[in-house]
Amino acid sequence: MTTANILVVDDEPQIRRVLRSTLSSQGYVITDAKNGEDALESFRKERPDLVLLDVNMPGMGGIEACREMRRISDAPIIMLTVRSAERDKVSALDAGADDYVVKPFGIEELLARIRAALRRYAPGEAMPPFVSKDLNIDFEAREIIVRGQAVHLTPKEFEVLKYLIANQGKPLPHRRLLQAVWGPDYGDETENLRVVINQLRKKIEPDPAHPTYIATEPWVGYRFQLPRVKNSVKSKS
Repeated sequence: MTTANILVVDDEPQIRRVLRSTLSSQGYVITDAKNGEDALESFRKERPDLVLLDVNMPGMGGIEACREMRRISDAPIIMLTVRSAERDKVSALDAGADDYVVKPFGIEELLARIRAALRRYAPGEAMPPFVSKDLNIDFEAREIIVRGQAVHLTPKEFEVLKYLIANQGKPLPHRRLLQAVWGPDYGDETENLRVVINQLRKKIEPDPAHPTYIATEPWVGYRFQLPRVKNSVKSKS
C-alpha cells in the first residue's frame, strides 16, 4: 500500500512542526506550506492525497485556496480553524471541503478523520450508471449530465448523491447518511448534510425549491426517488 502524502497548510510554524512530527510518525509523507499561495503551488506540483488547510491566513485564505484546489482535484480537504459558528462551517463546505475540525483539536480525533477521509477517497467497486430522462450519472468516470449539460459536483456532493441513489426509495436518516459519507465519528452534524443537500438540489433539480429527486423525510432525513410521471388524460367527446 502506498503511503499517503499529506499537505499541511497553516501560517503558524509551531502548528506545522507539530503536525509534521505527529503525522510523519504515523507513516505519512508530509509537505507543508505557510499560506494559500504557497499551498496552491505545492498542491499542483505534489498532488497530495489529502490536505489539512487552515482557514485564517494572511493573503489568500483557506476558503479561497480550497475553491482553487477543488477546480483541479477531488483529493479530500480537511479545514482547520478556531471558528466554530455554523456559517463558517457552511462556507467551508460550500467551498468544497470534506471535513471541518475546530482548534484546539485532539490529535487522535484528527488522525481518525484523516484515516476516514482517505478510506472514502480510495477507489471501490463501481456502481452501474444511473440513467433517467433529465439525469445521467457515470459513477466510475464521476460524470454527471443534467438536462444535457455537464455538472460539476464536489466530492462530498458526489458521495452523498451516490449513497442516496444506491439506496433509492429508502428513507435515510441524517445519522446514517453522515456516518456513511463523513465517517463513523459523525452523526449530529446535520448542518454539514443540509449544506450538501441544498447544493445538490441547486445542481440537479429543475426547481430546487420543489425537489423531485431528493425528497425530505420530515424528522428523519432524505430519500432519493424518480420524478413522478404526469399522465395526460384526454377527454372523450
